[in-house]
Order: sequence, then structure tokens, then C-alpha cells
Amino acid sequence: MKNLIFSGKKFILPFLLLSWISFPDTCFAQRGHFIVDSLTTVIDAANAPFNTVLPGDTIFLTGGRKDYLLIRNFQGDPGNPITFMNSTGAVIIDTDHYFGISVENCRYFRITGTGSEATFYGIQINRVSRGAGIGVGKLSSDFELDHLSVKNVLYGAIVAKTDPSCLYNSTREKFTQYNTVVHDCYISNSGNEGMYIGSTKYFGQVVNCNGKDTLLLPSLLDGVRVYNNIVESPGWDGIQVSSASNNCQVYDNLILHDSQDEHYGQMAGMMLGGGSKCDCYNNYISDGKGIGIESHGLGGYRIFNNIIVNAGKSYKPYDSLELKFGIFVTDVSVIPDSSFYILFNDIINPKSDGIRFSSVLSRNNLLASNVIINPGNFDYYEHGNTSFKGKDSYVMLTNASSEVYLKNNYFARTSDSTGFSATNFTLQPGSPLIDAGYVENKGVTFDFYHHIRPYGSGFDIGAHEFNPAFLDISDKQPPSANKIVLYPNPVSDSFSIRFQVTAPSKIIFDMYNLQGTIIDTINWRIAGTGSYTKNINVADLPDGIYLFMLRIGTQSHSGRFVKVSRK
Repeated sequence: MKNLIFSGKKFILPFLLLSWISFPDTCFAQRGHFIVDSLTTVIDAANAPFNTVLPGDTIFLTGGRKDYLLIRNFQGDPGNPITFMNSTGAVIIDTDHYFGISVENCRYFRITGTGSEATFYGIQINRVSRGAGIGVGKLSSDFELDHLSVKNVLYGAIVAKTDPSCLYNSTREKFTQYNTVVHDCYISNSGNEGMYIGSTKYFGQVVNCNGKDTLLLPSLLDGVRVYNNIVESPGWDGIQVSSASNNCQVYDNLILHDSQDEHYGQMAGMMLGGGSKCDCYNNYISDGKGIGIESHGLGGYRIFNNIIVNAGKSYKPYDSLELKFGIFVTDVSVIPDSSFYILFNDIINPKSDGIRFSSVLSRNNLLASNVIINPGNFDYYEHGNTSFKGKDSYVMLTNASSEVYLKNNYFARTSDSTGFSATNFTLQPGSPLIDAGYVENKGVTFDFYHHIRPYGSGFDIGAHEFNPAFLDISDKQPPSANKIVLYPNPVSDSFSIRFQVTAPSKIIFDMYNLQGTIIDTINWRIAGTGSYTKNINVADLPDGIYLFMLRIGTQSHSGRFVKVSRK
């Protein structure tokens, strides 16, 4: 587990996801199923035997090595998708092809790596020498990608968009990409973006169609959820979401060491591109060369509960003119008079400014209850040949006409006064951040660890809400048939997991390391209908981030927890 060195102290990555998901039935008996051997590389619903596949059917991919996989022309139904799932072990793709997995003209489908208990990521793309890892396009819509790993690819690891063409069937007025869901995936060493969701050409591009230059507007995305993913060392942006104009959320992702290729204009941990309107929250972005969160979207959304550490610090560290920020907001596609709400973020050691706000078209913007520590431009502004003061480096308003309200933020040169834990950024008793946040929360009711916010007499400043027992979530959010509760988190010695069983079921709890390899299995055998609380001892685990999967009969729930040593 890599430690973060900050102000002479060590901070262990405090990232957690408790974003519960209930997976569909994975057994053969209840629905039609098809088995695809490892030599088959093209699965086309237009051809036998796949022309008999019906909504709700499952296509099982036999475990083992596969060169690549092309999936075409499958049509499920709303709430009844066609599922592509590994079986008998992990599917492993290592190829010199132009893609690892490509999906064309499919709707209402799911690709999942949950078919084997031995690995968290049951479909693994380990190398693509000539292209992208997973591409979903050509009029594909309404899909879910989960429990997949993509490593060592030439271009983007996961690309999900349909570009307009001279066929005019995929332009904005003809096609919308609905319900794009990507979660619980692991990405490492992608040549370009870790994830490239939606078109960056929001304002269109000129294409020569039949001898005439024509402006083609790309499709919009309606319904995007990108969560609980891990992205390590992408060449460009960690996660980029563009043209997602409605019902978009990007949350609970872990992004490490973004922008390794130092490609101009593609250097951010999280990029909310043109045409996007996405709530962006509870992400942990650390040690990248780029900006932490870069916002070029429509406005009218929230950026909150994110932890951004060392944004841009390793990018040309001795050149103060090569600017990188914790959060950067622009007017690239802002709808006039819309608002941005930047709340409860921890921004630690950014190379340049903590928050740089360059939007003048937006109005009534609120920047409140953020913690910003040690922005790199402080001394440059204070002592250099500039018109700014050191305090401007915490929040830099590049235009005096920007309408921004700064409320109850905490700015400091070092973390010593914050009351942060010595092992993570949680708050300790007596911290000046406790109950000191701004009263207006814009609907934010939980903190970075999904604990209830506020706790006590008021909102706390920063990503964490102080709760000495970290048990409040267990009392306020009891488990249901499709939700579980794990607490405390972070954990030192042991944690409890609470869940609901709706019919007698076999209960299995699997723990995995961050790369998805199983490290322990607990079998609780058959449990009858009712609510259960199980205790799990992790005192012997090294400090770090761990994955888990709780299987209740044929359903599964996954998440992450953080192990920290007791100090």
C-alpha cells in the first residue's frame, strides 16, 4: 500500500465505496442460456444460434484465453437485459487486434465479470496493442459494464459513445444514448483516457458528406452512472464524461497517477467535458500530473465530498507557469445564469491554485465548506511579480465579474491545524472543522464515507463528517433486500456487515485485494429469511484498500473498505 507523504506525516489513501448494487440471477436454470467457447470471437444476434436469444437470456463466456470479442445486434428489454457473463473462471484477452471487446448496435444488455468467485474481475483485458480495451458504440444504448479489468491498451480503456456519420442515423436529432452504467471496473496503464464516456465534440464537427461540408452534432447521453471504479496511471484523463446532458452522476471512483503522457488538453483526474451536467462526488483523486477535477460542462450541478491530493504536483514541478489546479471551472459550454455548487471537498497540496474559477456566464455560484491546504501558487502570488496575493491561491477568480459566494471554507498552509487523523483525512475530536460548515448544503446529506451529514449541531467543513463511532449509518440506514450496510469504515480490527435475506439462501463473503485476486472466503451456509449482522476480523490484514463481494443466494453485493492500523 503506497503511503502519501504530507507535511511530514503519512496518510493512507482513505478511499471507500459503499455503493451497493444487487446483481441479476447468475444461474443457468431460470432463464435461457447459451455457452460460448474460448475460440469464438464474434457473437452476432443476426446469426444462428444467437438469433434465438431472447430478453433476459444469459450468454456465458467460457473462462480461459480469448483473442478478442465482437458483440453485435442484441436487443433486450427494459428491466430484462441480455447478459454476457464469464463462467468456469476468468475470461482473459491478450491481443494484437484493434480492440479487446467491441459492442455494436446493442440495446438493453449487460457485460459482467461476476461469474466466478475466484476473482472480482471475471473478464480481464490484459493487453490490446493496436486499439482500445472495450468499445461500446454504433447505436448501442441502455447498458451496464461491471467487474471488468482493462490493462495495457494503446488507446482508451473503456470507450462508450456513438460518433455521428454521414448516414445521419446517429446525429443528435436521431439518436440518444440512454442509461450508460459503468461500475466496479479496474483500469491500469491505458494509452489515452481511462474512461471516455460520450463525445467531446459537443458543439459538433464539420464532416464532408457527399462532397459537402456538413456540421454533425453528436448524440447526447441521458442517464449516466460511473461509480466504484479504480483507474491507475492512464496516459490522459482518468475519467472523461462529455455530452451527458441529463441525469448524470460520477461518484465513488478512485483515480491514481493520471495524465502520465502529459498530453496537452487531456490532463485531469476527472474531466466533465462540454455538454455535461453531472453531479461529481465522493471521488478520491491522488498524485496525478493533471488537474484534479476539470469542469467544462453546462452548469447546474454539484461537485462535492471529493478528496484531491497532490494534483499536478509531479508535472514540471519547477515551472510555476505550468499551472495545475485542484478544481477548475470554465465557460466552455455553460448555460448562461446556471450555477455551480462546489461543496465539502478536501483539496490538499495542489500544484497551483486550490480552485480556479473562470466562469462568468454562470450566476449564484456557491463555494462552501471546502478544505484547501497548501496551494502551490501561494508564494508565487505573494512574492512574485504578480498583482495577486498569496490568499488568492486558495480560490482564484480569474474575472472580477464572476458571481461567486465563498462561505465557511477553511484555508491553511499546512494541515497541522485541521484536526485531520494521522492516517487519513477523517476528523478528530476538537478539530476546528467540526460544526463549522455553511448552513446551505444544496441537498448533500452524506459525507465521503456515506455517513449521515450533518452529525451534531451543524455541517462539518471538508469531505468527512465527524462521528466518533462511525456507526450512525447503521442506525439511520437499515439494510433492505437490495442494500447492505458495512461499518465502521475505515476499519482497524473488525467490521460488521448487515444484510437482509428474503428467502432461505446460502451466504458467502469473499474478500479481494485491489487487483481483484481473492484473499479470503467466509461461508455462512444457509440463512433463513430475516435481518443478519455478521462480524469480520481483519486485524491481520496489511493497511490498504480491499474489495468484497457478499453473495446471498443468486444475488451479489460488492463494495470496498479501508483497513488502517490503530494508532
